[in-house]
Amino acid sequence: MLERLSFLFLTVSCLGAASLPEGVTNTQNALDQPITPGEALKKIQVPDGFRVTLFAGEPDLFQPVAVDFDDRGRLWVVENFSYPDFKTEDKDRVLIFTDTNNDGKFDERKVFLDNGHRLSGIAWGYGGIWLCSPPNLIFVPDRDGDDIPDGKPIVHLDGWTTNASHNMFNGLAWGPDGWLYGRQGILANSLVGKPGTPKKDRTLLNCAIWRYHPTRHIFEVVAHGTTNPWGLDWDENGQAFFSNNVIGHLWHLIAGAHYQRMYGEDFNPYLYELMPACSDHLHFAGGDWTKSRSGAEHDVLGGGHSHCGGMIYQGDNWPREYRQTMMMVNTHGRRLLYDKLERSGCGYVATHGKSFMMANDPWFRGVSVQYGPDGGVFVTDWNDFGECHDYDGVYRASGRMYKITYGTPRGLGPFNLGNLPDAALVQLQLSENEWFVRHARRVLQERAAAGTLERDTQSRVRRVMDGHPVISRNLRGLWALNAIGEADAITLVRFMTHENEHMRWWATKFLVESKEFNSAHRDFLVKRAREDESGLVRLGLASALQRLPLNDRWELAEALASHAGDAKDPNLPLMVWYGIEPAVTNDTERAIHLMTASKIPLVRQFIARRLAAIDSSASDRNALQSQAGPSH
Repeated sequence: MLERLSFLFLTVSCLGAASLPEGVTNTQNALDQPITPGEALKKIQVPDGFRVTLFAGEPDLFQPVAVDFDDRGRLWVVENFSYPDFKTEDKDRVLIFTDTNNDGKFDERKVFLDNGHRLSGIAWGYGGIWLCSPPNLIFVPDRDGDDIPDGKPIVHLDGWTTNASHNMFNGLAWGPDGWLYGRQGILANSLVGKPGTPKKDRTLLNCAIWRYHPTRHIFEVVAHGTTNPWGLDWDENGQAFFSNNVIGHLWHLIAGAHYQRMYGEDFNPYLYELMPACSDHLHFAGGDWTKSRSGAEHDVLGGGHSHCGGMIYQGDNWPREYRQTMMMVNTHGRRLLYDKLERSGCGYVATHGKSFMMANDPWFRGVSVQYGPDGGVFVTDWNDFGECHDYDGVYRASGRMYKITYGTPRGLGPFNLGNLPDAALVQLQLSENEWFVRHARRVLQERAAAGTLERDTQSRVRRVMDGHPVISRNLRGLWALNAIGEADAITLVRFMTHENEHMRWWATKFLVESKEFNSAHRDFLVKRAREDESGLVRLGLASALQRLPLNDRWELAEALASHAGDAKDPNLPLMVWYGIEPAVTNDTERAIHLMTASKIPLVRQFIARRLAAIDSSASDRNALQSQAGPSH
């Protein structure tokens, strides 16, 4: 038996050796062997009506860690050979796969890059690919589109830690606001900035969601906390959600939030309380998370604590019952499952859906989940016997990617959105498949940055924003208008009284981030905070607090704190507090006034605690606590 296994090991190793980069070898126990890609495909179970194909597998694909599509619908895949010790230098690759006959299997494979290091995220845009390559965020240009890098990578940002192991800086995706988003886990801190930026001017983060603007070159942390986020997507209203591990698997991304952490303290010691996940359930039976990797009690709930990837399905191939569901891979459950997203209070709640795809293979390690231009869904399989906490070796000679379609998907034929006229790109904002919406919007944004938009493009975009009867299309019009730099303050103020709460939410966000924002707009925010009946809009206004100068936050905070009905919301009271906390020591008189006027007990209590922290008088502290009253 041992001789047979040894022979099998040599056979599989030799099979992959032709495609593995020189010097890359397996370090896992030679007796641990995966089943073949074909055998793995046969084990997969999906609901009736769905079809799974092996899009790619070894020896054509190894260790897939991140994917994205270009504007021709081709799939770009990052192969990571440097994990987990990152001592393997300049061996990570970027491959391009094309399915020319739409049979769910690749027909053409190209190696675009073969000397990458620590590659953990990819996004196509602006004539090349953006890559997470700790300690750097790099851009590799291919502006002539010949699938050969035009030159050396351009470092846009540096300072990400290389000591975070599986909590590494990862994942790139374009948001509706035109920014490039990414993530990092909890194990080590990063100090991020443009190359050459002094330490004092860099941005400190560990577990966080961040964003970077491709033309303004601004870097921001969007939200702090959680454990190890490894999936992010936006729903049809532009609300973002991300997957995580151990302490909650799904979170509503709120700009300025400070979320609960697996361990340690937030950088700000005066927050006093951190925000929870939006999911109302776990995918394991609770208790010690390290013991959630097997067992019937965990299996029935989803499989375990660890999650990777995140996709809110908005394609046009799967049945509508799956649209707007958040799909993610449960690592220990070796499956693709989903949650349902519902508005609740000032935010959202994610309720348990079902297990969707069962791999039935102990080697299955799903990492990325994305839908493509024909609406089919691609799921990568890192394919390894171990998982992120096992360092006894890595099997590098395997890797798979599956494609899940419903019924008989239609063939699209060759296309290139980059060659379409502006009018066609604007028309694609009405597509049933969000894939085309996002790519077309980004191309318009690129053309605006280059000054090559056609004269009537803005008016076409405004007609989508103002004239379409479906609200999701109006939102797409607003996002596109912002992307091309034409979302002026007059338009945004007008939309802040729109009948739909999501239009008002986005108008608030864009107005506060606009260069045109002034004191009159600030006063209008205060008015909206007092009058708006939507908790989601009030949550957006609470988020906006952190973008205002300290002295300009008080009236808006008072207006938000006047809503007693928001007192028990899990998000809004904390967001109000996060916004005013740095202002408390700046103006204690205003802080006391807000404390006495607030109808949200948590705001009163936390102001009192913060003031007490800077006042050494016990009597004053007692007086402040009595004014604060009980907490909720």
